[in-house]
Amino acid sequence: MLITPLIDTFENIRSQRRALKNNELVNDYPQLHRFLTDISVTVPTARDELSFVMEFLYLMGRKSNGTYLRFRNEIERWCLFCWQHNRKGVFEATRKDIEAYIDFVYQPDKKWIGTSVQQRFITKNGQLISNVKWRPFVAKLAKSLIKKDPLKVVTVDEYRPSQESLVSTFTAMSVLYQHGQMEEICDKNYVPVVKKSCPYLIKQVQRKTPDTLSQLQWEYVLGITKDCADEIPKFERNLFIIATLKSLYLRVSELSEHPKWCPRMSDFSVDNDGFWYLTVFGKGNKIRDVTVPPAYMVYLKRYRLSRGLSALPSPDEDTSMLNKLRGHGNLTARQIRRIVEESFDLAIKALQKDGFEDDANYLMAATTHWLRHTGATEDAGSRPLKHLADELGHASSETTDKNYIQSNIKDRARSGQQRKV
Repeated sequence: MLITPLIDTFENIRSQRRALKNNELVNDYPQLHRFLTDISVTVPTARDELSFVMEFLYLMGRKSNGTYLRFRNEIERWCLFCWQHNRKGVFEATRKDIEAYIDFVYQPDKKWIGTSVQQRFITKNGQLISNVKWRPFVAKLAKSLIKKDPLKVVTVDEYRPSQESLVSTFTAMSVLYQHGQMEEICDKNYVPVVKKSCPYLIKQVQRKTPDTLSQLQWEYVLGITKDCADEIPKFERNLFIIATLKSLYLRVSELSEHPKWCPRMSDFSVDNDGFWYLTVFGKGNKIRDVTVPPAYMVYLKRYRLSRGLSALPSPDEDTSMLNKLRGHGNLTARQIRRIVEESFDLAIKALQKDGFEDDANYLMAATTHWLRHTGATEDAGSRPLKHLADELGHASSETTDKNYIQSNIKDRARSGQQRKV
């Protein structure tokens, strides 16, 4: 039996579930209909379980699209494993079944592994056709390897689950069974017990410093982008984005357009004492005000002037925060990441040219999120913990302390520099 995707995007999940309940999948999702018809011979509960899972994922997706995507990926795999591999229902699974699944996640059947991210369903003649190239697991090359050798081809043998991925698997499954218990679909949740004895999870007994750019790397990223902006107007947007993400500790999602929020220039505001703030729609659907330092205002002004706007925004200004060079509306998260990558690539070439090969190699692994980490880590030693936590949008100062206050490990690193070989 072919491995088939089960669950569509958050935008389509309600209509997909409605089609499933009304036995209309054959019209909209013909391959999925055929799959469920075949699998129901051995697993009669499959249709009802899929309907329950879709409703659960819809509830998760109302909180955030990121949560929806993570939970969908994990639970979809689990459903396919139960139905196709174990030949039993999701809510009939025992502790041993879950243990066997975790072994499978750690080393999946090669037929379940793809070498590129694929969309689940493709629209054809008004129907949503299952993409035959889609696979539950995807083997990926390290970002730095791709930059060094763009022609390098990844194989399924290179699939390795990360610790973060394993933790995500346990989290999604456990929350599903908790919801099942609440809805009286099942009476046991074996996931925490299996997680506790999992041989693949590595316990971290020391703090891990967040991934950040070094001072030299940041100077090159900022400097080369500024030089480009001085010569080519389109790079003003690059300069504004990297300065904003780093200086204001923003997540990419907080600067991009999405269904619940579209950043506007009027999100910048000034109080009676002359302090500037940026209103941000953050994780968990929470709005917060991030203080804007005077050093950052230079980049805000030059970006606005490059767009033909006044140097500073007005309270009622409806202009989009990040304009598309073609078309209308704000930039998406994917577009912002591509722009940041462009600046990183320019910095890598400049570092290599100036003989900083190690710094260039390290920068090849950097992601957009490193800018947030870089800004917060730089300021961790000079700002009160509570202030930094509020700026970052952390619900608890404990999260900020764990991730950014690295005094012990830094002191240990300094004292260890005098060791002899």
